[in-house]
Amino acid sequence: MNNFIKNTSLCILPKPLVQGALALVLMAGFCSIASAWTCVYVSSYHKGYAWSDAVERGLRKELDGKCDLIQIDMDTKRNKSELYKIRKSREVAIEIKKIKPDVLITSDDNAARYLIVPYFKGSNLPVVFSGINWTVEEYGFPAPNVTGMVEVAPVKPMLKWAQRLTGRGARGFYLGSDTLTEAKNLKHLVRIADDLNISISSALVDDTEAWQSAFKEAEGADFIILGSSAGINDWDEKSVITFVREQADKLILTNDDWMLPFSMLGFVKIPQEQGEWAAKTAIAIHQGVPIQRIPIVANRKWEIYENTLLMKLAGIKNSDVLRARTKKYIQGL
Repeated sequence: MNNFIKNTSLCILPKPLVQGALALVLMAGFCSIASAWTCVYVSSYHKGYAWSDAVERGLRKELDGKCDLIQIDMDTKRNKSELYKIRKSREVAIEIKKIKPDVLITSDDNAARYLIVPYFKGSNLPVVFSGINWTVEEYGFPAPNVTGMVEVAPVKPMLKWAQRLTGRGARGFYLGSDTLTEAKNLKHLVRIADDLNISISSALVDDTEAWQSAFKEAEGADFIILGSSAGINDWDEKSVITFVREQADKLILTNDDWMLPFSMLGFVKIPQEQGEWAAKTAIAIHQGVPIQRIPIVANRKWEIYENTLLMKLAGIKNSDVLRARTKKYIQGL
C-alpha cells in the first residue's frame, strides 16, 4: 500500500483530556474494548515538510497504543495541479471507504477542500480536521459529523512589533510560495494590516530565483514578512541563507518556525498542538462523546524567536521588552 503507514496496538486506558469540550470524555468512562479501533490520518502534504511532520508527531504521541493508525499523504505541496488534487483525493476516498475507520483525521486545507467536502461531509464517519488556515466558512463547517482546530497565526502582534521596531512600519512586503495556503494567509494578513494602517505588497512564487528576485524588489518596504517556502520545489536552504545574509538590510519576520534561518524575528505557531488536539478529540469521539458537542476551536500556543545573527548583520536592535520574551534561534548552517 503506497504512502500508507500503519501502527497497530490494543486499546488502553486514555489519559485525562484537557480543558474545554474535550473534558467531556470523562463522562464516557474509560476504554473497555479489548480490540483496537481504527483511525485514518490524511495529511495534505508529504513526509519531510516541517509543519506536517510536527503535526504527525503530536498526533502519534497521543494515539500511540490507543488505535490502529493508518496514515495517507496526499502530497499536494509538491504536486499543485488541480487535476492531481482531484485524482488523488478520489483515490484516498476509495481507500478510506475500504478501510472503514472509526474516525477520520485530516490536516490542512487541501484535505478539507478536496477530500472531506466532496466525499465525507454529512456522512456517518466522524471527521476531525486540523491546520485549516484562518476560517472554515468556505467548507461549510461545522457539519454534523465534522469538527476540528483552525490554524491562526499571531499576525497582529507581529505587525505591531514590526511598526514599533522600524519606527514607522507603514509598508510591508509578503513573500511566499504560490500555494493555496499562502494565498489564504496573505488574504488574512492584508486584512489585519489594513486595520493597523499598514499597506502590504506581495509576491507568491514558484522557484528560488523568483523568490530572490522578489526579495530584492522589496526595497521600498519597511519590513519583509516571509511566508512558507513549501511548494518551491528547488528550494536550497544553504544558498538562500547566504543570499539573505548578503542582502538583508531591513527587518524580516515570519510566522513559520522553518523560516527562522532566513528571518530575524519569528512569531511562530506550534504545529504539535494541532496534532495533539486532533488525537485527543478522536479518542473522545471513540469513547462516546457526540461530535456535535465538540466545537471548532482555534490554536492558542505560539512562541517568539530572535535570529540574533541576522539582526546583527542588518544592524537592527531588538527591543528590551520583546527580547525578554524571545527565545534565541541558533543558526545551524
